Amino acid sequence: MKTSARNAGILFLESALEVDSAVTPSATILSWFEGRRRAHRFRLEPISFNDMVKWGFDPRTGNLCHESRRFFSIEGLRVKTNWGQVPEWEQPIIVQPEIGLLGFITKRFNGVLHFLVQAKMEPGNVNMIQLSPTLQATRSNFSRVHQGRAPLYLEQFTDRRHGRVLVDVLQSEQGARFLRKRNRNIIIETEQDLPVGEDYCWLTLGQLLRLLRHDNVVNMDARTVMSCISYALGPGASPEAVSSRFGQELWRSFQSFAAGRSSNEEIISWFTEQKFAYDLDVERIPLGTVREWVRTDTEIRHETGRYFSVIACRVEADNREVSAWTQPMVKAHQRGLIAFVVKDFDGVLHILVQAKVEPGNFDVVEMAPSVQCITGSYENEGPDQLPPFVHYVLNARPDQIRFDTLQSEEGGRFFREENRNMIVEAGPDFPRELPSNYIWMTAGQLKEFIKYNNFVNVQARCLLSSLSFIEMDK
Repeated sequence: MKTSARNAGILFLESALEVDSAVTPSATILSWFEGRRRAHRFRLEPISFNDMVKWGFDPRTGNLCHESRRFFSIEGLRVKTNWGQVPEWEQPIIVQPEIGLLGFITKRFNGVLHFLVQAKMEPGNVNMIQLSPTLQATRSNFSRVHQGRAPLYLEQFTDRRHGRVLVDVLQSEQGARFLRKRNRNIIIETEQDLPVGEDYCWLTLGQLLRLLRHDNVVNMDARTVMSCISYALGPGASPEAVSSRFGQELWRSFQSFAAGRSSNEEIISWFTEQKFAYDLDVERIPLGTVREWVRTDTEIRHETGRYFSVIACRVEADNREVSAWTQPMVKAHQRGLIAFVVKDFDGVLHILVQAKVEPGNFDVVEMAPSVQCITGSYENEGPDQLPPFVHYVLNARPDQIRFDTLQSEEGGRFFREENRNMIVEAGPDFPRELPSNYIWMTAGQLKEFIKYNNFVNVQARCLLSSLSFIEMDK
């Protein structure tokens, strides 16, 4: 039996409205989560590059690669662009041509869709384990290049006979750190009675949305898959099901797929104009030749000490497919800020979206949050030199802040990197005139563009997944 997009949207909305479950009571989730952390042995230790096993620098290019030439590599990138204040630079970049798989298995219990989540260890996680999709693996992992175990539930995604597909789309990764990296974001529904591993549990979408209010509990890969969900109204559903003014405006925003302050056609024209206006010329170069970056025994860093560095780590985890390994990781030097400014227009909440150029983008620009920056990069700058709206977000009154948490970046490649994620409601003092690369969109319109490749970047998708009309103003 097939599930139409509308029926899937109704299932997702009904699940989002359920903030508790008899399958996994909400009162037990965090204690179960902490119990899974205590049940396993994890260890992460920064090491010298010479101590890495099966990884090394290519003698010809200086690129940092695995001996199998699989997984990923650290290479150099030369960038030229007319976007922003720096027209040309060089940097290390993660090159990972393989398309990874990020997938949730869902199942109905008492008519309500539940998501099978995993308490997964990733070496770069701030808390070592975070809640992840049912399956989170690169092609090298699930084809067992590491000679370890195959991931649990892999066959549910590789054999279509096991379930119905509710969501299936390729999405980009961080364009500042990865070169044209994409993952398959997929949600399937099963009717099978699956064995539930000890590090897994069933949660409603509403329970997951509430967990997003906790720092560093739901990982980036789960958030990006959740962002691909669209809602549809079932019989009798209306904004009055939500008690708060902000929640009702957001409800209407999610249902406004084609009509906001700008039509979808106007948004596409604006987005095309941004691609036309900005140039992005990127060239892969040997890592050993990257200018202004210094390699020592333990790190590759910028000569100013800013931005990020590449380090080596030894990892031990008794619940992974391989119990011990070494790998390079990217270490951020400052915490970032990722924020949406939102505003009510005629009772419908709109989101301020920017078109942002990043060197690893597939097609020059992607739709990004209102603010996306490393705040430490601007700590000595005046307000006029900050990216647009940074000052407004950081100086928002408490009653304007609808969401404010710390969330980790992808823990498989990034070492304990976290960003402050905020949703700020604009007041009457917010500027009417916007820079040309900004536009107001409804949540429904942004969800429509997520259905297609390379429109909405991972930071915007993950932040959009945090927008919940359930008690957002409490």
